[in-house]
Amino acid sequence: MAKIGIPRTNADRRRRRQVRARTHLAGTSERPRLVVHRSLKHIAAQLVDDGAHRTLMAVSDQGLEGTKTQRASEVGKRIAARAKESGVSKIVFDRAGHRYHGRVKALADGAREGGLEF
Repeated sequence: MAKIGIPRTNADRRRRRQVRARTHLAGTSERPRLVVHRSLKHIAAQLVDDGAHRTLMAVSDQGLEGTKTQRASEVGKRIAARAKESGVSKIVFDRAGHRYHGRVKALADGAREGGLEF
């Protein structure tokens, strides 16, 4: 990370947004945090219980077919289905500093279609 003060790169800016948002977002066992991890080729999501400091479940687009946006939507639907099986219906959405646009939005929409409430 760059020196204290002005962020130098896009990664530094995203990291600062991520840290700033984490002060307001916290997952519990009743309402876990849905964290999005996005790379250039793949997208993954996990449900985290911050109170117990553990990951409840994770889903990735590894092995899925289609465009990146279609795979992101499918990841949202799959994490919603697994969450419903374990009795979770309400979550807190953590976009991890990424803009709510494109694949991140597709994942969120897929999770909503699967029955999760944000």
